[in-house]
Amino acid sequence: MSQDIRALVTESCDLLALGEPTHQEPAFGRIRNELVAQLVESGFRSIALETDRVAAFAVDDHVRHGTGSLDQVLRDGFSHFGDLDANRRLVAWLREYNRDRPAPEHVAFHGFDAPTDNTSAPSPRAFFEYARDYLDLDLDVAAVAGDDHRWSRQEAILDFTESMGATPEAERLRPIGADLLTRLHARAPELIARSSPAEWHRARAHVDAGLGLLDYHWQAARPLGQSDRICLLLATRDAWMARNLRDIRSVEAERGPTLVFAHNAHLQRNPSAWRMGDRSADWYGAGAIVDSLRLDDYVFVAGSLGRSAALGLGEPAPDTFEGALQRRVTDWGLVPAGELPPAATRTDTVPQQGYFPLEQATVDRADVILHVTG
Repeated sequence: MSQDIRALVTESCDLLALGEPTHQEPAFGRIRNELVAQLVESGFRSIALETDRVAAFAVDDHVRHGTGSLDQVLRDGFSHFGDLDANRRLVAWLREYNRDRPAPEHVAFHGFDAPTDNTSAPSPRAFFEYARDYLDLDLDVAAVAGDDHRWSRQEAILDFTESMGATPEAERLRPIGADLLTRLHARAPELIARSSPAEWHRARAHVDAGLGLLDYHWQAARPLGQSDRICLLLATRDAWMARNLRDIRSVEAERGPTLVFAHNAHLQRNPSAWRMGDRSADWYGAGAIVDSLRLDDYVFVAGSLGRSAALGLGEPAPDTFEGALQRRVTDWGLVPAGELPPAATRTDTVPQQGYFPLEQATVDRADVILHVTG
């Protein structure tokens, strides 16, 4: 058992995926921050969190250039979890670290998630308008997209008959998005010379987000049962997250490795699963997709939790993975996954905790386990 992640990560690691088994236990954010400081010392120059990629540009501007106040970027730069104390401390630490260092040594902040919630997704209008303005085009995207509220309401995702995905507005927006992407690439030498590589990549990220939203709404328009609908939307989101990770790595590859932090379900190599009553879904998370492409040396650290007052989670049964880790770890620790013998999956959790217990398939395909005793 160790609390130094550098002792367990290979020198060839390009993408270190640090998972948490639930978003509701604050200890994981605190430990993540400790590990960030270790990894930065060993050459990591970027971190990617489970938050909207486009919104996160505001956070990156703050930590690298001092743009905006801490309160402002926590409010506007996070689509998820901006109010967590651990994220406030992380952003403040990154800003202080970067403050007096040259740009090549800065630690960059990225989001790799989609600009969606589980039950809603916005209009692509604003994303296409950003790229339109960067390209200096005369194009009325708002007139084509129509009322933003029609896109963002919950019914547009939960009820296929209310979806915007198969409407005339969506059909007219698709070629607009494709044309914006083509123009960005066709004019890349001119545009980058006029602005910068970072600004060009930011414009492309906006177009990618707009096209991703059109795809998400299109999937929501399919007439499926609830389980099939949930499975399709979860798979669509994670495929989108995987593309974002690949784009982030294309930007960061020459500067150093990237730490990505998210729920285990998004990062584990084995298929992810969700169950609630008679509804269920099985899909591949972003980590499984990225690892299968073999474009980076991917290392997965699976998060594990013993007990938690925040979740109302009690002590795990002795024959479970968490029970075995409780006997081995004090406070928190990192354990090579190959050292864990077979064990049972704990059954004392409820869906409201958002806790996904360790399973044999997850442990078998993890590199390291981060266990928090609670």
